[in-house]
Amino acid sequence: MTSAISHLSSMSSINRKIQLQKRSLPPATIRSKFSVSMRLEESGMERTHSETMTTLSYTADPSLSPIEDTMKSYPNKEEQVGGKLRVDDQLQEQVATQQKGAAKIHDFCFGIPFGGLVLSGGLVGFVLSRNVTTLSTGVLFGGALLALSTTSLKVWRKGKSSLPFILGQAALAAALLGKHYQTYSLTKKFLPTGFYAIVSAAMLCFYSYVMISGGNPPPKKLKSSTAAPS
Repeated sequence: MTSAISHLSSMSSINRKIQLQKRSLPPATIRSKFSVSMRLEESGMERTHSETMTTLSYTADPSLSPIEDTMKSYPNKEEQVGGKLRVDDQLQEQVATQQKGAAKIHDFCFGIPFGGLVLSGGLVGFVLSRNVTTLSTGVLFGGALLALSTTSLKVWRKGKSSLPFILGQAALAAALLGKHYQTYSLTKKFLPTGFYAIVSAAMLCFYSYVMISGGNPPPKKLKSSTAAPS
């Protein structure tokens, strides 16, 4: 009897343990669903990871383009800067040569007053003496001197050479000197022939000095434009 009772009690305890294990374990459908959901989550994580990597690669590519553009643009900028430096060097060399071989004063500074003096002297001489030769000499020589000196001024403002116009004024001054000196040697009168002979000689010396020195000094604008980049 006792052995049968003990055997029954052991069988009941085993049944209870089996039932408890069944209760603690989830059903097969739940476990399959759980495994499927885990796999889906893992695939979703892999997709999101791949998408983030592609977006990072897409965003990384445009960021390289400005850098490449700037790297490509640097040589062009360097070429432009090099070209500007070459032009500035050439301008500085031109100004240096002009400053080395240039007079201290411009030809038109005395050429315009000299032409006006000759022109006014011819008009005044004609009014006082009624001499047509005095009028023609004053108008021709004075007008030519004024025209050459004003043209020299315009050409100088453009930065060009005025040597041809200075040479023309010097030739007119030499012609006036010869004419007035010849008249003075005959009449021995200081006014007006002696005075004009002295003024013409002084102007001939002045024009010779400007031509020997190398012409007019360059304009101030050209000096400042070449001195600013240096």
